[in-house]
Amino acid sequence: MIDYISQNLWLFWTIITVVCLIMELSSGDFYVTCFALGALVSICLAVAGLPFWVQVIAWAVCSVLSIWLIRPHLVHAIHQGADDRKSNADALLGQVGEVTQTIVAGDYGRVKLDGDDWKAEAPSSSVNIEVGTKVKIVGRESIILKVEKL
Repeated sequence: MIDYISQNLWLFWTIITVVCLIMELSSGDFYVTCFALGALVSICLAVAGLPFWVQVIAWAVCSVLSIWLIRPHLVHAIHQGADDRKSNADALLGQVGEVTQTIVAGDYGRVKLDGDDWKAEAPSSSVNIEVGTKVKIVGRESIILKVEKL
C-alpha cells in the first residue's frame, strides 16, 4: 500500500484536498480551503514527477500565499452586504400589523405582527385606533412599537 501511494503521490494530495474541503464545511472560515488549494498545486507537481520534498514545500508556500492573498477576497465576498441586514426588533420597522386591543390616543394598545402580540402606541394620533385596523410600524422604543394608521 505504501509503495502504491509513493508511486502515485497525486492520489495522496487528492485525498488531502478532499479531506480539507470536508473539514472546511464544518469551519467556514476559509483557512482550511487555503490548504486544499496548496494541495491542488501539489497534485500538479506530483503528476509532473517532481520529488515529494518539492511537493511539500510547494504545498506549504501555496497554502500560506492563499491565506494571505485569496482568503481575504473569499471572506469579503461571503460577507458582502451583511452590515445592511436588520435583525431582531429593527427588522419590524416598516412592516404592517393589525390592532388587537384598541390603541387609545395618548396611551397604549396591542398590535399583532407575524403571530406575535406587541405593546404599541400611536404618538402622532389624536384619535383611538380601533381593533382590526391595519397599522404600519414606524419606530420602536425598547419593546414598545410606535405605529401609525394606514
